[in-house]
Amino acid sequence: MHIPTPATRLRSRPRPLAVALLACLLAFGSREAMAGSPLADDLRQLQNPGAEVVAEAGENASALVLKHRWSGDRCRWQLSNRGVTPVRVREVRLFDLPHRLPAATPVYGEGFQMLSQTGGTLGAPQDIGSYTDRGHYRLPEPAGFRTVYGMLLLSPAGEDRTLLGFASCRRFNGKFHFNATRIQGVVELEGLALPPGASWDLEELFLRTGPDREALLEGLASALTRNHPRLRHDPVPTGWCSWYCFGPRVTAGDIAGNLDWIAKNLPALRYVQIDDGYQPWMGDWLDTGKAFGGDLRGVLRQIRTRGFEPALWVAPFIASGESRLFHDHPDWFVKDAQGSPLRSDRVGFGGWRLGPWYALDGTHPGAQKWLEGLFRTLRQEWGCTYFKLDATYWATLPEGHRHDPSATRIEAYRRGMEAIRRGAGSSLIMGCNHPIWPSLGLVHASRSSLDIERSWGSFTSIGRENLLRGWQNGRLWWNDPDCVVLHDGGSADTMDAGGRLTTVGKVPDNEYQFHATLIYATGGMLLSGDDLTRITPRRAAMLQKLVPPSGACARFEGDRFEVGTTSLRDRRMVSLFNWGDQPVARSFLLPGRCRLRDYWTGEDLGVHEGRYEAGLLAARSARLIEVRPAR
Repeated sequence: MHIPTPATRLRSRPRPLAVALLACLLAFGSREAMAGSPLADDLRQLQNPGAEVVAEAGENASALVLKHRWSGDRCRWQLSNRGVTPVRVREVRLFDLPHRLPAATPVYGEGFQMLSQTGGTLGAPQDIGSYTDRGHYRLPEPAGFRTVYGMLLLSPAGEDRTLLGFASCRRFNGKFHFNATRIQGVVELEGLALPPGASWDLEELFLRTGPDREALLEGLASALTRNHPRLRHDPVPTGWCSWYCFGPRVTAGDIAGNLDWIAKNLPALRYVQIDDGYQPWMGDWLDTGKAFGGDLRGVLRQIRTRGFEPALWVAPFIASGESRLFHDHPDWFVKDAQGSPLRSDRVGFGGWRLGPWYALDGTHPGAQKWLEGLFRTLRQEWGCTYFKLDATYWATLPEGHRHDPSATRIEAYRRGMEAIRRGAGSSLIMGCNHPIWPSLGLVHASRSSLDIERSWGSFTSIGRENLLRGWQNGRLWWNDPDCVVLHDGGSADTMDAGGRLTTVGKVPDNEYQFHATLIYATGGMLLSGDDLTRITPRRAAMLQKLVPPSGACARFEGDRFEVGTTSLRDRRMVSLFNWGDQPVARSFLLPGRCRLRDYWTGEDLGVHEGRYEAGLLAARSARLIEVRPAR
């Protein structure tokens, strides 16, 4: 929703908030909460944390009252209007304070949408991934600050870490601004009008300090699932996806050939997913494009008849201007200030294919009914039991006007997703290119990285993206680390402007093994992205060893993701990584007297105890070692 300027600011009364923060920190009692950090010490001592309500220009901001209540490491906030007229509120700044940490303090922050993450330091933040919130998606951030969403982890050298997060995302978007000297916590209210006598519950804030990164993130995950219970869909999904071998030129014959291979060689790949390319336009999901060369519904029926589960890529909240959906129902779409459908490229990213896109309004009753009916048809009549929902970010398109003017963009997205879930029934729902925190409690699985390419640069960059989000896997949802690709060939990431696949170079065995080991270490979903009719027996054997996934992300000894341990019921799996261009030595501690085996080669490494020295690990390589108690 468009937010005019300038704005009126109302500072909350300082003393009660300072007292509450102090009481919270003193009440924690655990080592994680009480361990010292400069930021936590400042919160204990600060007399004015800088809480501030920002109302729109000309509004009676003095009528607004901000209250809060701490419970352990979580704080709930409420904003009330005690006046006699509505007040439009842009945002609430929960705190604004000097963090008193070195500028070289490492940081990790989440993005609003899936493709954005932030690393680096307080003084020199670095983008993780190429499609940032502020750049590609054009989400605003204040001058002189970097903005992250949902959570911010600070890891000063030699001191305990501090984790700040929002433990809910029901209605409002929570974010953090930081720079080399200050940090702010903000909740967006989007200029909505708070009626007289009414109150809004804002999103819950989480704060904890401690030395263990994994323990802190596990605490945040627990807080999130208290507010947004996880949707379970077991076991961990496995399958095959058409995108990374055929791209938008996928045909019915391509699906049939890979279905034959899977049925004969690896039936544990349960879901057979048809990705983008079958439809004529974005939005017309029940129509089949001419290039597909077959009846989509018939192909899905064939998959089901062979004993597998039909899976389909759908981008439910977007439509091309040429689509039948957009032509027949322009009133269902997010509007601009003049009341016309808002082209997404006017306010952000216009879309990667068949664009620019228009965004379906999740608050519109007609759009909700259509979404529910679409997925009921795909589930009950077409037999789909898995939906990869892509481009769902567009349901949260900023600076747009919606059918329900009292709804935030977060509510618009969640209402649309709830309509989809009603229609999809028990089908597995995976979010892709989605808003991360707004998707809590709405998806069974979540893509945790950018699209894979068959290259060393891609293996390492999206590998880090996936491991940084490893704490979410099995707690919030199943992570989807994107497809494992083990065979050289064309991919959707190497297309020219006309959508034609280009030739890619051969990837060395050591780099493919690095990639496979990393996929194993994520513990999440496992989908093959290769044309399996062309895969070599050696690579097929490697793929077979990845099924089924463990369901648990490896725990690492440090933030560099060099040695990770996956603890299973009867054994441990240790992943050793060399991310560099020179050989390095790797070792790890054993829990007792153990027998070791190289998982990829099957080599018996003997019985060992204490610290196992794995020797030199070649450049750009990885090993996966199975550790069992010695008899």
